[in-house]
Amino acid sequence: MTREEVLEKARKIIRDNVPDMFGEELNESTVLNEKGNVDSMGFILVLTKLEGELGCMIPDSEWDKISTLGDLADLAMKHMPEAAE
Repeated sequence: MTREEVLEKARKIIRDNVPDMFGEELNESTVLNEKGNVDSMGFILVLTKLEGELGCMIPDSEWDKISTLGDLADLAMKHMPEAAE
């Protein structure tokens, strides 16, 4: 799976689950943490749904590395099963 495909899955999850927290524009520099547009529950919802769709598990210890949509995509790709092969 490409990074752009991961970004698109994340965009869809955000639009479907926390639509009021973002405008139409969701790019890789969109801020996702509490300093930006998503509260902690919204952040966890987006993260866990993306993990479920991709079959990955981002360790809790790495959650603080996620500030933007691009950060989320990079960490998700790092922890995808095919990345370990």
